[in-house]
Amino acid sequence: MPRFPDHLTGDGPDNPFPGVRVLERRLGREIPHQLGSNEGLDMPHRALRERFGDAMAAHVYSYGDSEALGIRRRLAEQKGIPLEAMLVDAGADSLIALALRAVAEPGLPVVSTTGTYPTFGYFARGQGCRLVEVSYDEGPGRLAPDLEALARAAHDHQARLVYLANPDNPGGHLHGDDAVMALRKALPDDCWLLLDEAYHDFREDADGDFGRRVLPGVIRLRTLSKAHGLAGLRVGYAIAEPETLAVMMKVRIHYAVSTLTQAAAEAVLDAPDEVDAHVAAVRERRERLAAHFRALGADVLPSATNFVGIRLADADLAGRVHQALLDEGKLIARPADPALGHVLRITAVADALVPGRLATLEQALAGR
Repeated sequence: MPRFPDHLTGDGPDNPFPGVRVLERRLGREIPHQLGSNEGLDMPHRALRERFGDAMAAHVYSYGDSEALGIRRRLAEQKGIPLEAMLVDAGADSLIALALRAVAEPGLPVVSTTGTYPTFGYFARGQGCRLVEVSYDEGPGRLAPDLEALARAAHDHQARLVYLANPDNPGGHLHGDDAVMALRKALPDDCWLLLDEAYHDFREDADGDFGRRVLPGVIRLRTLSKAHGLAGLRVGYAIAEPETLAVMMKVRIHYAVSTLTQAAAEAVLDAPDEVDAHVAAVRERRERLAAHFRALGADVLPSATNFVGIRLADADLAGRVHQALLDEGKLIARPADPALGHVLRITAVADALVPGRLATLEQALAGR
């Protein structure tokens, strides 16, 4: 079983400020008079009300629910994930940092794929970890994290944690459930698997049994930024064994998810039909976008996400196209790591399908 840092085992540290919502649940009754938490409860907020209305102002006075119970209850009902196996925080990015703080002391090695979602490496270095990277498995029609190489590196370097984005960003590749479980089994017993599932909702089998499983030795991360359209409000959730989440809570900011964010997330989760329709529309646009560029002879990577990856002949060409589009006021993504400098990533929004919107890329593919 993967282990936690010595300073986080045993009792404490404990959250000194769980907040009034948690206290009410512990007491089993409401606390109508909040006289001790030093919030600005009597601030008129005239400017705020004028700009955003009374409904928003109602959510800004008090510290929020540090356990985000409303969000977790809705996710438990909709996704079939045990309530006690979820922790809500300020987006998947924050959860990456939180997971590293909970399981990896400074100086310990952690493993990921060169060129994968770079925020992991950013936070790993910031935590003082030694980042070990392995190359993608790249070939015709394939740009995928190399699971065997990740496992070998974990053994060779006695790694504390392995990071895998699945579906992958920026390639879009999806490893099947059996492959993910085989990776977990192949890792050292004391090594964690951090499974970044930010694009999970765009999988065709997103609601399958594997999606709701709590996996020993695995911390799964998901977000409401993509399928739920809440990127600006920052809300995501981790799925792990309750004992693992308890340790993560020891190093977590008390009120990382604001009252407004929680209220907005609950409102969106209460409209699952709208979310489902959005996901279906994104998938349809993704396939149209991919088909369009394949018809132009582009090397379009298979994707189980809300974007399409296109592999160009070389990094120089990709760099020129990227810059030219940026000069036109059109921002697509090009990975910063030189290992993937030849890849461009296009989000499957309606704007990307407007005729002529990506003419510069189309001309480059045609050799003009």
